[in-house]
Parts: sequence; structure tokens; C-alpha cells
Amino acid sequence: MPARGEKYFFINSLAKGIRVLELLAEKQALTVSEVARHLELNRAGSHRFLATLRELGYVDKDEDGRYHLTFRVLELGMAVANRFEIHRIVRPYLQELSLAFNETVNLGHFDGGDILHLDKIDSKEILRMDSPIGSRAPAYCTALGKAVLAFLPEEEFEKFLKQVRCKAFGPNTITSRRGLRAEIQKVRRRGYAVDDEEMASGLRCVAAPVFDHTGGCRYAISVSGPSFRLTPERIETIQPRLRDICRRISGKLGSTAPCVADGPITH
Repeated sequence: MPARGEKYFFINSLAKGIRVLELLAEKQALTVSEVARHLELNRAGSHRFLATLRELGYVDKDEDGRYHLTFRVLELGMAVANRFEIHRIVRPYLQELSLAFNETVNLGHFDGGDILHLDKIDSKEILRMDSPIGSRAPAYCTALGKAVLAFLPEEEFEKFLKQVRCKAFGPNTITSRRGLRAEIQKVRRRGYAVDDEEMASGLRCVAAPVFDHTGGCRYAISVSGPSFRLTPERIETIQPRLRDICRRISGKLGSTAPCVADGPITH
């Protein structure tokens, strides 16, 4: 019989194996003992999980006895990413923004209250924002996330607002639900979002929403960089071009949503 509160179909050993993969993705390389300590496993159990993953090709061991993920994991991720037609559609527009502003350009997807970074083009500047493809960030403190949150159905946004726990990451992170609601209303009015050192000190970002054929918003595109380059004045220069590009992408996706480049959107 399953333990009280545990779903009958839940396979604990599978869950632990996935936690090992997630840990190695975060820490890059760990010994058997380090994995055991992080996940509160005994050393023998840690070794069995790592040995199994190595046998399956998802993990390898270096000459110092530290385990790390292999490209087999990347292949899985790319197989999922390739399902998103938006990659093919968006890429030329990311390149257009990159050439226009020489800052890092990002494509984000709203997933489970977070923003998942699906694609990006790095700035050629030495100092630049770097959010690896496949990484996640909380939606409430990122321009990408706020651009999507502003155009969720009201019921879905209210549900998000009830569940979110606003932890401070940067000096200007919004940490109250009331403050976040006011910020999202501002994004709805002007049609774009700004991360003003909310995710990290010294970084700014401006993002606009992308709508699909259903009129829904699950994607956004941003331009990001260090705050000394991405000043409020420069953001005002960037945002009309960014909104126009997001409008064009939305059209490619079959959207009939209001044109975000022509003025504020309300709903």
C-alpha cells in the first residue's frame, strides 16, 4: 500500500533518479558522496542511481570521479524544443532586433509560473546579460514574465497571484501582491514590460507579448543588457521596434489580437 498522501502511481525511485539529473544540471559535476549529501541519500543508493544513469548514457564520470551530464540530456531537450514551431518563425526577428540594438535578445515561454528561455541571441558586447537556453526564472520579476502575465485570462492571472510567493532577487524586485497587480496593470496599458533591476542588480530588460492564433499569450520577446547601457531613455527607443516585431510575429502565428505596436492594450 502507498504511504498516506502518496499517489498510488508515484514511483519514488524514478523521482529520485530525476532529482539526480536536476542536481547535476545545477551543480555541473559532483562525486557520489556529494550527490548523496545534497539529496539526503545513502552513498550506496547514490552510487546505484549514478551508475544506472551512466549505463543509459545520460551521465559520465571524469578522471577525478565526478559525475556530469552528457549531451544525451541535451538531445532530449532539443527534441522537445523542436516541437515548438515558434523557433523557426521567431529566429529571423530575433536577429533583426540583435542587429538593431546589439543587446541580448531572448524568446521566453510561460510555463508553470516561470519563464523558460527557449532561444536567444547574445550581445557582442563583453558585458551582457546571459540567461542560458533552457533556464528558468520567476515570471513576476522578469520583463518576459510580466509581458505574458499582463495578457493572461483574468481568472488565470488571479490564480497565479494567489499562489505566487514574491522573493526579492534584485534591489527593485516587487515583493507584494498589491505591487505586482499594479505593475501588471501598467504593462497592460502600455503594451510592454520592463525589468528594472528586479531579477538582478545592474541588469535591465524590456519585453513585449506575442499572441498565437487563439489570441492567447504564452510567449514574449525581450531585449536585455546592463543598466548603464539599457537606460530608461534607451528603453523608450527600443520598445516601439520591439512591439512592432512582436506584432508581426503574432500575425505569423495567426493572431487576431489587438495590435501591440499601435498603442496600449487593455482588457
